[in-house]
Amino acid sequence: MKIANLDGRALLIPKGAATHTGAVDVQQASDGRFGPDPQTLFDDWPAFSRWAQEFEATDAAASVARVPFDVEALDAPVPRPRQVFAIGLNYAEHAAEAGYPPDGMPVTFTKFPSSIVGPRAVVELPEGHVDWEVELVVVIGREAFHLDRESAWEHVAGLTIGQDLSERITQMQGAAPQFSLAKSFPGFGPTGPWLVTPDEVHGKDDLSIACSLSDERMQSSRTSMMLYDVPELLVRLSAVCTLLPGDIIFSGTPSGIGNRRTPQRFIGPDDVLVSEIEGLGTLTTRFAAAR
Repeated sequence: MKIANLDGRALLIPKGAATHTGAVDVQQASDGRFGPDPQTLFDDWPAFSRWAQEFEATDAAASVARVPFDVEALDAPVPRPRQVFAIGLNYAEHAAEAGYPPDGMPVTFTKFPSSIVGPRAVVELPEGHVDWEVELVVVIGREAFHLDRESAWEHVAGLTIGQDLSERITQMQGAAPQFSLAKSFPGFGPTGPWLVTPDEVHGKDDLSIACSLSDERMQSSRTSMMLYDVPELLVRLSAVCTLLPGDIIFSGTPSGIGNRRTPQRFIGPDDVLVSEIEGLGTLTTRFAAAR
């Protein structure tokens, strides 16, 4: 199933439904058992997941009123995560282009939650050099601490597409990189267009991942090329932190970023950034000049 956020209301897109016309309002379809706020679905994700699966299997799924929508009008599927984890240098070719050898521990930082937006947001470009980084985003569905690999996927509510937008001048100011600040300007965490549950993602450990800037392909790889796959990231992160329902994890970007190109290229106000991950759809991000 897919979960979307339209004007702050949770939509369920049942398996096999046409994504632009096949959504149902969660609060209405559940007779108020689950509220309209998409973020609150993660407070009891196991119960919601069971209800959604049962709903899909009943005649009610076919008869309930449908909600039409434009994919680019959606908001972030996880609008207010309590914790946002982000992983750097998780593809060997990106580590090489960045000039860092692969490490024995995932490079971990945060994007502050105020940066999280969905497809409908137009990102205002700050001064500097704004770069793209397409990433698989993992959403936690069950609290997790000291996970093992075998049970890791059981704690995942779903997957979505993300862009770890980065302002490179801010990032490299000072004696040490300012990853979190440089990646947390307003709108610098586009995610979406929806959340897809793992059971609906065929070959979830090996998905094609790519992005294009104004119709020019910039990044192209497969998630199987990650140095730390999804289970391993959950193991490593949960060894230190308690992962909470509704937390999101940006799992790292492949090679092809703008500041490592010759000549360098960065995002301008007329650019359109299209991010794609197999089985998850397409996330389109637009930009505007600073006011």
